Amino acid sequence: MSSSPQDQNQEPKEEQKEETKEEKREERKKEEQKESWKDLIYNPRTGAFLGRTASSWGLILLFYFVFYGFLAGMFTLTMWVMLQTLDENVPRHQDRVANPGLVIRPHTAEISFNRSDPTNYNQYIQQLHDLLQNYNDSLQERNDLCLVGEYTEQDGELIKKVCQFKRSTLRQCSGLPDTSFGYAEGKPCIIIKMNRVIGLKPRGDPYINCTAKRDGPLQMQYFPSEGRLDRMFFPYYGKKAHPDYVQPLVAVQLLLTKEDYNVELAVECKVEGSDLRNNDDRDKFMGRVNFRVKVSE
Repeated sequence: MSSSPQDQNQEPKEEQKEETKEEKREERKKEEQKESWKDLIYNPRTGAFLGRTASSWGLILLFYFVFYGFLAGMFTLTMWVMLQTLDENVPRHQDRVANPGLVIRPHTAEISFNRSDPTNYNQYIQQLHDLLQNYNDSLQERNDLCLVGEYTEQDGELIKKVCQFKRSTLRQCSGLPDTSFGYAEGKPCIIIKMNRVIGLKPRGDPYINCTAKRDGPLQMQYFPSEGRLDRMFFPYYGKKAHPDYVQPLVAVQLLLTKEDYNVELAVECKVEGSDLRNNDDRDKFMGRVNFRVKVSE
């Protein structure tokens, strides 16, 4: 049977009603979602902010304040107890007390210059002048005259005295009679110093000995004589107890001849005459130092 025109008109109306209902449902869902997002930030019905009421926020903040305050207190107490066990002047752990290293000035492994051109070696002599500022005779005369060859032990003294080491002791390598430290003549001075080690008292009579790695010997001159590191400059008590301390220096002047010019010379300097180690292949600077020198006319 065929449907009447009246029935055909009713079907579109019902479809329109259903579409209108669905649209209303979707709008209602969107409004509910908006309200739910707003409620997450602040819910006016319960007074909750970010999901917690004021009393809940107060309790959790109080908990974290007490918890982290307790942790901070425990950390502070632990640090205080540890600091009570430390000595301000002496490190608690020293793994290389008996074996200091050697360093040189100029501070470079390769010293190369033309003796006729001062701009080639000005940087070297400036480093030497800077090093020796604290060794000026006028400053060192304020320090004490100590017994040669004897340790200057001062365990009972709060502020330790300092033994004199005058710049003039280095003579031709002091920068006083010759401000170029021999570089203008092609006979450069190298200053060697031992690293500071708290409490170090080397046995014997330590001295610096330098050798050139070549077939024939290389003429050198040491200042002080024989390259001695006198025992009166030991032990060192640390920067706080020994603030004005200056370590002993040894200067070696390479007495090069014309035959030595334009040739790279490898030189090794070691501390000898004591119990200090200078032959550890794992550390090339323990008790020794190596450098190269090349002078041209």
